[in-house]
Amino acid sequence: MAKILIPTPLRQFTGKQDSVTVAGDTVGSALANLTAQFPDLRKQIFNDEGKVRSFVNVYLNDEDIRYLSKTDTPVKDGDAISLVPSIAGGSALVGSALAGPPEKAAPPEEVTLSDEATLTKEEILRYSRHLIIPEVGIEGQQKLKAAKVLLIGAGGLGAPLGLYLAAAGVGRIGLVDFDVVDFTNLQRQVIHSTADVGRNKIDSAAEKMKGINPNVTVVKHEVALTSENALDILKDYDVVVDGTDNFPTRYLVNDACVLLGKPNVYGSIFRFEGQATVFAYQGGPCYRCLYPEPPPPGLVPSCAEGGVLGILPGTIGLIQATETVKLILGIGELLVGRLLLYDALGMRFRELKLRKNPECPICGDHRTITKLIDYHQFCGVPSPNQAPAAQETKVNEGEIGVIELKEKLDRGDKFVLIDVREPHEYKICNIPGAKLIPLGEFPRHVGEFNRDDDIVIHCRSGMRSAKACNVLRAAGFEHVRNVVGGILAWSDQVDPSVPKY
Repeated sequence: MAKILIPTPLRQFTGKQDSVTVAGDTVGSALANLTAQFPDLRKQIFNDEGKVRSFVNVYLNDEDIRYLSKTDTPVKDGDAISLVPSIAGGSALVGSALAGPPEKAAPPEEVTLSDEATLTKEEILRYSRHLIIPEVGIEGQQKLKAAKVLLIGAGGLGAPLGLYLAAAGVGRIGLVDFDVVDFTNLQRQVIHSTADVGRNKIDSAAEKMKGINPNVTVVKHEVALTSENALDILKDYDVVVDGTDNFPTRYLVNDACVLLGKPNVYGSIFRFEGQATVFAYQGGPCYRCLYPEPPPPGLVPSCAEGGVLGILPGTIGLIQATETVKLILGIGELLVGRLLLYDALGMRFRELKLRKNPECPICGDHRTITKLIDYHQFCGVPSPNQAPAAQETKVNEGEIGVIELKEKLDRGDKFVLIDVREPHEYKICNIPGAKLIPLGEFPRHVGEFNRDDDIVIHCRSGMRSAKACNVLRAAGFEHVRNVVGGILAWSDQVDPSVPKY
């Protein structure tokens, strides 16, 4: 019997269980028994050919089965099988050898200390608790002052990163962000305050960082990171820290770091779980080694869809900050070739081995990616300039706008209105008359619907309800429509008293 550890995004398919004990003498047979017990889980793990999906990594104890015997890897009683799906959610010499963590981390490059890196009397006092640590000392603090670090994202992960790296005395910190602060950010993005709502995040973050340490230089890049500007922005920094929350930017940051030879300090978060590692450093693996391909659009919910414990980005962001400082100082054992997993509910850290994939298209032996590509196309999502403006709600075939839905309700039309959000979301707000069937349970209820009924489905923003519509259409239902914009659009356009979340 083996225990299969179920990550948060997949627990909706296992009756909320975080682990399931199954029989099986190989990883493949154990997974087959798991998906036989929970049929809705199968398509999340396996593709149509019955192979493990490329964005789901499977570990036996702490070893990636891709480097063992894959699904034929034998399983013994007491073994643990971990499912590690990609989470949305932000100088290396790339070699071909399998990566192992170095005994001592070398700085990204030899730092030449200029006169500007000399510490003033005030700085000696400010950093005194660093200076009395033998591993840091005056020389280490000068390295921090001479260092240039780029933070991509001034949100959940960027907040603790910006505050602590500024406090630590990193001399030049670049910020990439073009978003504005809203009320939903304040639960976790502690670098912003209530008074900052409506301000550009980059201005709010820079102000707080300078307030903590006026000696640091904060460089603001108030742009969306794209294939056109990424190399030009990243080239001037020693270390890149990924605090992004979407797959196109994650792959863009990874590829730019590999091409430029910059270490990529990675972190990701979802609900109660987080991941951290250091990619593309001294021949170590990159993000594509772990996740060769992105998940299909909408399959992995974002923090906006799935939620995140407000404290979680603090934990993961501080791990990223720690790795960044170690990189600059050249001390300690880095998270290179190691993926750190954090479970806040269980208050457990686990470590899994990462290997460099010799077939990786950007850092492997035979590279096929030699320049930045269209990452929105690669991830199958529309680019921002393709998205309609917020006030222009376009309704396509198979969809219904919230104004038309309100008119149907007011007329008393006969139709079935389904809400596929979770019960805790339904308690926050709901549309009168909607029947709650969470998306994870939806396939089991298909037989309850009449094919002649007019069926309208909604969720928070329209993503989950689109999946539910596709389930019904695949089962032969023709009169099915998705509510464009979900209950958020209902709040904006129909009933402003409905709270947004």
